[in-house]
Amino acid sequence: MAAEVSDEGTVRVDAWVWSVRLTKTRSQAAAACRAGHVRVNGERVKPAQSVRVGDQVRVFHAGRERLVVVSKIVRKRVGPPVATTCYVDNSPPPPPKEFTAPAAVRDRGAGRPTKRDRRELERLQGLRPGS
Repeated sequence: MAAEVSDEGTVRVDAWVWSVRLTKTRSQAAAACRAGHVRVNGERVKPAQSVRVGDQVRVFHAGRERLVVVSKIVRKRVGPPVATTCYVDNSPPPPPKEFTAPAAVRDRGAGRPTKRDRRELERLQGLRPGS
């Protein structure tokens, strides 16, 4: 494991974001970089941009913003306990569940929504004023 984690050197930002488990796949990390959802020290980066110890990495992924400071360089994907030692997490806490929009739930196989169901869904989504 000593070859995987080091305190010096550089590594690609997409590989590092994937290695420390901020995204599920490396292709998701590269796509996030190309879309401008990854910033290193405040600058938008391409997937091949290098990161060093001390860099601040901001990742917006899966509806949540993560703000981390690189403390160790990781070249390969590591387990969750080791991954958390590779960065300092300065992320804002996730919003409480009561502040998230409620999702409309329909029974599986219930068919298309009726006019009444559609009006209820629109009311829940805020598209129609409450009755």
